[in-house]
Amino acid sequence: MLHSISVRDYMAESLLTFTPDMDVMTAIHLLCEKGYSGAPVLDNLGNIVGILSEHDCLKVAIHASYHGVMGGRVGDFMSKNPVTVDAETSILEVAKMFLEMPYRRYPVVEDNRLVGLISRTDVLRAIDAINDSSNA
Repeated sequence: MLHSISVRDYMAESLLTFTPDMDVMTAIHLLCEKGYSGAPVLDNLGNIVGILSEHDCLKVAIHASYHGVMGGRVGDFMSKNPVTVDAETSILEVAKMFLEMPYRRYPVVEDNRLVGLISRTDVLRAIDAINDSSNA
């Protein structure tokens, strides 16, 4: 049943995104304000070029302790070449990816353009929906 459900059916489409040239302190503030643990980084054409995660943001503090300056650009701290999934990927395949890799969410792309994010919680919602429909 899970192989017939695509990522598109459960992905989040309303997203916080950053650009590589954005001030990293502004990005950190937005992550804290929204309660997010990370967000995709897009170029001016809408192509995904990285992810800025909590882990990446901690590098800002380490950098400041060595260089005496807090801040920089998102592009200096983001993780490049993020693992992405296609919108038509099955929920089952993404569940396997979550078990094999340490990520909490994956950017969902079509032609390298970001169309959403799929999280572990989104996969659990799909499993719950299948369980509800089979018990009805």
